Amino acid sequence: MTWTQVYTPLGNLYLSALVAAIPVVVLLAALAFFHVKAHVAALLGLCLALAIAVGVYGMPLSMAGATAAYGAAFGLLPIGWIILNAIFIYDLTVRTGKFEVVKDTIAGLAGDRRIQVLLIAFAFGAFIEGAAGFGTPVAISAAMLIGLGFRPLAAAGLALIGNTAPVAYGALGTPIITLAKVTGLNEGLLSAMTGRQLPLFSLIVPFWLVWAMAGFRGMLGVWPACLVAGLSFAVPQFVVSNFFGPSLVDIVAAASAILCTYLFLKVWQPKEVWRFEEERERGVAPAVGARA
Repeated sequence: MTWTQVYTPLGNLYLSALVAAIPVVVLLAALAFFHVKAHVAALLGLCLALAIAVGVYGMPLSMAGATAAYGAAFGLLPIGWIILNAIFIYDLTVRTGKFEVVKDTIAGLAGDRRIQVLLIAFAFGAFIEGAAGFGTPVAISAAMLIGLGFRPLAAAGLALIGNTAPVAYGALGTPIITLAKVTGLNEGLLSAMTGRQLPLFSLIVPFWLVWAMAGFRGMLGVWPACLVAGLSFAVPQFVVSNFFGPSLVDIVAAASAILCTYLFLKVWQPKEVWRFEEERERGVAPAVGARA
C-alpha cells in the first residue's frame, strides 16, 4: 500500500503549513508555558499529529498508526538506549564519587570562571554530546557548573550555548545517520558537507560563550584560550566528518579540545582571574566545588 502526500490539502501552502505545525506548537507550549509532564505533552502532540495526518492530509489510518509505531520504536531503541546508558554511567559516577573527581579535575585547572566555562560547557559538554546527546550534555554540564558556583539559570544558558558546536554529530552521529535514512541521501556525503560548514561556527562558539558570560572585555582577557579550544575542536571535526564518517566526530573533536586546552593552560594563564560580581564584592576567589 502506497500513499502520496499532498502538501497543500487546504489549497494554500501557508495555511496547510500552519495546520501541520500545530502538534509541535502544542507540544512546546505544553512543556514551556503550562508545565505539563513530558510524556503527557508528547502523547498530546502525537494524538494531534495523527488527527491532522488522517483528517486533514488524508493519510490512511492504518498507515498513520504504523508510522507512529515505527517512530516510537526508532526513538526507543537507538535513541533511548543511548540515553539510558549515559544516565546509568552518570548515576554510577555520582554514587561512587568519581563525578566529583572529574568535576574538580577539570575545574581545578584554573580558578578563572571563563576558563571553567570553556572546559566544562564547551569541551566536556561536547564530549558528552558525542557520547549521549539529546539533552544529556546540557544537564550534566549545567550540574557541574552549578556545583562550581554558577547560578542555575546562567549555567543552563551557558551549557546550551556551548552545545551548539557539536550537536549535529551528537549521540554517535545519530542526527546525520537518521537524516541519511529518511532522505535516502549518502551518509558519508551528508557528514562531509556538514563538516565543511560547522568548523567555522565551532571556532566562534568559545568566544561567544565567554562573551555571553563575561562581556567583550572579559572575553578579550582569555582570547588565546578561546582560540585554542575552538581550533582544536574545529580541525578534528572537519577531518573526522570528511574522512571517517559521523559516528566519532564529537568524541574525537572534544577529546582534542580538552587535551589541547589543558596543555595550553600549563604554559599560559590569564593575567587577571575573572570572578562573578558577588565574588568580587566579597573579595574571595572562587573555590572549586563551592557555590557562589
